[in-house]
Amino acid sequence: MSEIKYIGCYFKVSPLQPATEILIAELGYVGFESFVETEEGVNAFIQSEEWEESILEGVYVLSSGEFKIEYSVEEIEQINWNKEWEKNFDPIVVDDKCSVRAPFHEKPDTQYDIIIEPKMSFGTGHHETTHMMIQHILKTDFENKTVLDMGCGTGVLAILAEMRGAEVTDAIDIDNWCYLNTVENIERNNCANITAYEGDVSLLSDRNYDIVIANINRNILLNDIKHYAKSLNSKGKLFLSGFYKEDLEMITEECMKNDLQYVDHISRNNWIAASYVVK
Repeated sequence: MSEIKYIGCYFKVSPLQPATEILIAELGYVGFESFVETEEGVNAFIQSEEWEESILEGVYVLSSGEFKIEYSVEEIEQINWNKEWEKNFDPIVVDDKCSVRAPFHEKPDTQYDIIIEPKMSFGTGHHETTHMMIQHILKTDFENKTVLDMGCGTGVLAILAEMRGAEVTDAIDIDNWCYLNTVENIERNNCANITAYEGDVSLLSDRNYDIVIANINRNILLNDIKHYAKSLNSKGKLFLSGFYKEDLEMITEECMKNDLQYVDHISRNNWIAASYVVK
């Protein structure tokens, strides 16, 4: 079997945030398979047969003028992705209670120890939004609760929900790679009560939950909050992240339209993770 060749695009970004996060999301949509964040920006990789420079024309952040972004392109041989992210993925510990690590890291002394292989999926715990959602889960009673992790990425939040006592958890992501990665990580952490689905909010039409977790982005949240609200049981809780401090007001307004009451929020480097409850 011939080796798969890749195109590497090496982006220098200024300022780094939020441009790097936006860039990674947009590159994922146009076919890039894996990303390595660097001190200068991000290295992105796509199979040679999928590459043509014109696909970058559809990446809005490159042409918006809001950020300074330069890039170079080269063809490279097959990549050992595990080696790539091993060099860049350090274990994290949240509030001295929950660790998120790769299989090759030593086991830390924490109450909850989550092992993931993120590959190209989002949700290692390093990003502010995942970190804050872990904090919300740690301070919330999940015992015997039914839970939805919407936009599950690696499945890390669903896995922690089960570790915290959730009775049943559905993990949903529209991205096939994220769905497959979640399935792998569910098995890796010996979770028995999580079911992964590939799809979007349309899967919620006949489902109800005590707790809904959605770490996506502002526009999707604004569109889907009404569906989350319909899926929540009486006194159900909703945790939202993936947006900035300046977006909190509009997110809260949309929640209020759907009989969800603001409770509190966590802020980390201008990112927000907010909690709401059914009135």
